[in-house]
Parts: sequence; structure tokens; C-alpha cells
Amino acid sequence: MEVSGARAAVYVGLVSIVIALAWRVLNWVWFRPKRLETFLRQQGLSGNSYRFLFGDVKESSMMTKEAKSKPMNLSHDITPRVLPHLHQTVSSFGHNSFIWDGPTPTVIISNPEDAKDMFPRYGDFEKPRLGSLAKLLATGLANYDGEKWAKHRRIINPAFHMEKLKKMVPAFNECCSEMISEWEALVSEEGSCELDVWPCLQNLSADVISRTAFGSSYQEGRKIFQLLLEQIELVVALFQSVCVYIPGWSFLPTKINKRMKEIDKKIKSSLEEVINKRKRAMKMGDGTKDDLLGILLESNFKEIQQHGSKQRFGMSTEDVIEECKLFYFAGQETTSVLLVWTMVVLSMHPNWQHLAREEVLQAFGNNKPDFDGLTELKVVTMILNEVLRLYPPAYTFYRNVDKKTQLGKLTLPAGAQITVPTLLVHHDKELWGEDANEFNPERFSGGVSMATKGRLCFFPFGWGPRICIGQNFALLEAKTALSMILQSFTFELSPSYAHAPHVIHTLKPQFGAHIILHKRN
Repeated sequence: MEVSGARAAVYVGLVSIVIALAWRVLNWVWFRPKRLETFLRQQGLSGNSYRFLFGDVKESSMMTKEAKSKPMNLSHDITPRVLPHLHQTVSSFGHNSFIWDGPTPTVIISNPEDAKDMFPRYGDFEKPRLGSLAKLLATGLANYDGEKWAKHRRIINPAFHMEKLKKMVPAFNECCSEMISEWEALVSEEGSCELDVWPCLQNLSADVISRTAFGSSYQEGRKIFQLLLEQIELVVALFQSVCVYIPGWSFLPTKINKRMKEIDKKIKSSLEEVINKRKRAMKMGDGTKDDLLGILLESNFKEIQQHGSKQRFGMSTEDVIEECKLFYFAGQETTSVLLVWTMVVLSMHPNWQHLAREEVLQAFGNNKPDFDGLTELKVVTMILNEVLRLYPPAYTFYRNVDKKTQLGKLTLPAGAQITVPTLLVHHDKELWGEDANEFNPERFSGGVSMATKGRLCFFPFGWGPRICIGQNFALLEAKTALSMILQSFTFELSPSYAHAPHVIHTLKPQFGAHIILHKRN
């Protein structure tokens, strides 16, 4: 009797566990999304009805695939191609709408007042948790919250002070000179040549990051960058499939998953070697450099000395590795896409190319750009701002809603997400006027504040306390590279150029950027 009673208890226990698990799964994939949908509709928000497990993912994937199947007309009205599902949702349901990221509803926040309220409240609206796949790319400052974010921001800040960036301009010049020399060799015989400048600009920004982050160890930096590029391609391929939404998929020993873990191990091993080498040099009194790694390690050492607790106040070697990965991942991407779209846009608008070249020649002649002159370039700054408006590298920002929270007139339920779609806001005719989809740098002639009329409708690098720490680095590098290109060449779009902005983490040219370079007389 005792044995059968024990068996019955085990049986009842197992059945209870199975029922509890089944309820949790069913709640996750159905009951909870339907409750959230009801709540959002009561708030006056509209969107598609929830569809089991995948929500809008399949429809969004199909629309994106269709959009990418062919180039678009030569126009700056790129939102329907880049974010077709988001564009259709806002067109159909208005600005007060939501979409489904699997079983999670994502509320679209495009009102400047609500966005301005959201960005500073990083305690209420935290970054989405990185999945195991995304963590293989980089974690670092951009993905932390709370005390860890505050600590890392405090330690990293000194590396991006203007006086430190000023010392990096010679490295910018050196890298740009190498690229310009390669281009000059190509055009020397005929006086012109056709070139896909996109991979050139990617290599340039990778070279800049390698030199400015690692100084004399930049060759090791280049190798790390090549591994990161492969990792990005693999992650993007997975995120474009529905497999990524299946719980536990990233732990399966598939060919892609194994390769990604192998790359991650190589990157961490290489970075650890560079970091430890620098630490040993610092102990010998010969390691503090004006590169990002040297400044970061020095700032970290001071933090630990001041507070006396490495675990609580300083960064571990693993932390430093992740920040170095983020230097590459964010820094290289941001500048290369800004430069490629600037060259494309100035090829489409030769009058502005001419005005920018005149300003650069007046400021520097044929000499290499210097920090003081770069900060005084008005036309170039107007152009870069307008390119960032039309082609923002970070096309949207996502945040989690972990507890019931008020945002403007909306009450947002725990378990929802919000997105502030930079691209949609930057192209909104209600905010920018009827010429919102046209290239008009003149709108920034009085600065950003006058162009936006004091509203938060221009935020290519985010906004508030969590604004991108590297924005001044990216803009200074872009100004340097653009100035040196304008000094040496005039350029126009090739007949083979296909206008196809698309998203792979940032806003990139799908089919490259084929441009005809002419040697400047």
C-alpha cells in the first residue's frame, strides 16, 4: 500500500508539473498576448489582431523580402522599402498603433513629446534583454542598465572627451590618406574610374577604429574586425529566419551556431591578449597611450584606486573585452554608413557637393584637415545632419515595459515593448514640412534646435542620458574623411548604381554604392 501510495504521489506530482508547464506555455503564447491586446485597444491604440506565436513576424518577413527583391527609384522617400511593415501599420492605423513581435506587442511612439519623456527615463524603459545570439556580437555600455551602465559610462567617458578626440585627428588623416592614395592610383590613367565605395568606406572606418582603439596593435585589431564582420553576417542570417523565435534554438549544435561560438572564442582570446599586453606595459610605466584602450584602462585603474573595490567599481577583463567589441561594432558601423550615404546623396545633388568642396578648400586648401578647422565647417555640418535625418544609422530604438507605466496620455502594460522609429519621425511631413523626403541641408543652417523648432524630432544618435557616447568621434571622423575626399575628387553616381537602402543592424546600401570618381583639377 505504501509503495502504490508513493507511486500515486509521484504520478500526481508529475501530472501537476506537466499541467503547470503547459499552462505557462499557453499563457505565454495566447492568454497573455490577448490580455495585452485588449488593454492596448482600450487605450485607443490600433493594430493587427494577435496571431498565434508569431504575431506579425511572418507578414513582416515577407514584406521585407519583397521590398529587398528589387531596387527602388532614386528618391529619399525610403521608409516603405526599409521598414515596409512599420510603414504600412502607421499608414493603416495611424501613429497610435502597435505591432506584434511574436507574442509581444510593440507600441509605436512617434510623438516628440512622448519620445522626449521616454529617453531620460531609462529606469522605467530599459533596453531589451539581449538573446544569446546577440550577446555573441557585443554587450557593453549600449546594452547595460542600472548601476552597471552608470559605472561603465563613467569609466568610458574620458576616452571621448573633445581634448582626447583632438589627438586622434592625425590617425584619422593617416587612414584617410591611405584610402585616397588607392583611389588616386585607380583614376590616374584615365582621370576617372567607377568604384563601389561601400567596401572601401567600411575598411576605412575599421582601420580608424583599429588605430584609435589599439594604437600600435592595430594589425591585431584588423584581424578581430574581420571575425566580427563574419559574426554579424551569421547573426543577421539567423534573425531573418523564424528559427530564432523558437525557444532554445541557439543552444542546438547546428553548423551556424557552432561557427558563431568558435568565432566568439577567437575574438575574446585575441582581445584578451591585446588587453593583457597593454596592462603589462602600463605596470612598466609604458602603456598609457592616447588610444581608446589606453584611456579606458587608465580610467578603469583610477576608478579602482579611488574606490578600492574592483568587483563593485572597476571593470573586469571580460567587461573591457565587451567594450572593445562595442567600439568596433558601433563605431565602425555608424561612420561607414554615414559616409556612404553622404557620398551617394552628394552625387545626387552636385550643387551641394560643390558648396561643400568650396568650404573645405577655403578652410584647408590642399593641406590635411586639422581639428579646429573641422569644427568650423558649417556647410559640411549641415549636409551631414541632413544625411543623418534622411538615412539615420540607428533606424529605430526599442525599450521594454517591465511594469505598468504612464507615458504621456498612454498607460503601458507590463510585458509590452515600445519603439521610437527614428526613420519614420525623421521623414514625418507633419514635423518637417512637405519637403520632408527631400534633401535640403538649408533646414539646418541655424542649427539643430532651429531646424526642429525645439521638438525632439531629430535623434540619429539617440537622446538624453543614454545618447551615443561616440557621436562626436563619428562626426569628427566623417568630417575628416569627407573633407579629404572632396579635396581630391569630384564624384557622381554610376549608371550601374542601384538605390536600395536596407537594414542589417544599421541602414546600409544593399547593392553597394557604385560611384564614378573624377580626379579634381
